[in-house]
Amino acid sequence: MHAKITIPLFPLGVVLMPQMPLPLHIFEERYKMMIAECLEKNKEFGVVYFDGNKLSKVGCTAKIVEVLKRYETGEMDIVTVGNSRFFIKELYDTKPYSEASVVYFDDQSEEEAADLIELASHGIASLKELDRMTGVTIDYGTPEELGLKRISFLIAGIEGFTLAEKQRFLEMTSTRSRLESGVKSLSKVVKRAMLTKEIQEIISGNGNIKKILREI
Repeated sequence: MHAKITIPLFPLGVVLMPQMPLPLHIFEERYKMMIAECLEKNKEFGVVYFDGNKLSKVGCTAKIVEVLKRYETGEMDIVTVGNSRFFIKELYDTKPYSEASVVYFDDQSEEEAADLIELASHGIASLKELDRMTGVTIDYGTPEELGLKRISFLIAGIEGFTLAEKQRFLEMTSTRSRLESGVKSLSKVVKRAMLTKEIQEIISGNGNIKKILREI
């Protein structure tokens, strides 16, 4: 654990993972002010999942890596990337936007055992299979190149998981547990995607058959 530090907060309906890119369109006055301050002082802000009723206690800081466009209204299109996870200790409302006293945390130290590297390889293979079905091509590299923790977050951040599942992955402090749970869940996502694709092909085929039958 690190010492407590105060950071600006950006509650969103997303779960940001470490090293995950997150493009944002900044349009609210309070957040235009917040982002301007972060840019000026080279500060990160905290992204926290907000479901409309409840604010999660665990979030991830976002580092601004590029300002894509500035509008005359002061709005901005920016690209951020997830960095450090944190736990909220106390919320402050002294500024137009929320701030929080947070404590940063990371995964516990674990041995990179052979079975875990094999599991990571299986996870990457599943990611590639999912990409093929969606027409995406990504060169993920090897487990040795990426590192097991990064692979665990790559898997945890896929679109096939619910926000609740992603939040649970974000809060885990064991790379092994996140990887084991993530690869298992990813396999189910791939199976669902394959089934959906097969159903769509069958429906498409049935549609053609019906058309032929009408023409007979």
